[in-house]
Amino acid sequence: MAEKFHTDLEQLRKETLAMARFARNMLSDSLLALMNEDIDAAKEIVSRKMYIRDTTNALEERAYLLIAMNQPMAKDMRVIACTLKIIAGSERIGRYGKDIANMVKHIRGQPNFMQPLPIQHMADQVIAMIDDTLAAYETENLEKIAGLSFRDDAVDSLWHSIFRETLTFMMENPKTITRSTYYIMVARYLERSGDHACKMAENIHYMVTGERIEIK
Repeated sequence: MAEKFHTDLEQLRKETLAMARFARNMLSDSLLALMNEDIDAAKEIVSRKMYIRDTTNALEERAYLLIAMNQPMAKDMRVIACTLKIIAGSERIGRYGKDIANMVKHIRGQPNFMQPLPIQHMADQVIAMIDDTLAAYETENLEKIAGLSFRDDAVDSLWHSIFRETLTFMMENPKTITRSTYYIMVARYLERSGDHACKMAENIHYMVTGERIEIK
């Protein structure tokens, strides 16, 4: 019975990791579609939302069933609790990717800025945070999430910088208002995705050590 439980739990972790990386790719791909103003790519990304929804529901149900059927304790219970947090955070990140992809049709052909915003740089930072968090979940190597708080601070600084810059662009050239408004939302979604990575990392630390930390 215990052997089957641990086999099922490990399979749940593997499928959760696959779903999380699928969501991560939705976010990454949506930024590429945005930068290229690629409407066809954006539509394909939006279509992935059904997989995210269905997989989230299925994985959550399996996690609840493992709890109900096995009444796990200690580390096993922490693994399931963390897995549920990974599922929830990943679902949110995937939805941000879908929302960004939906913006592409609205900004295509809109007047651009005199100088580029550091959106792609911000996205690269956030994606790297997500990647390291998922690697820590997979390997239980907490070195992957060491210093995540400082990285999140850098992402927050980029968010505030982009917000200020877009306001300046709108005041200097009202024709950029549409693009600016959507780019502010994109930056906000990236900032929130970084926060989700930090929250997942907190739960991974608890899963591995039994000690709670706060990453902020």
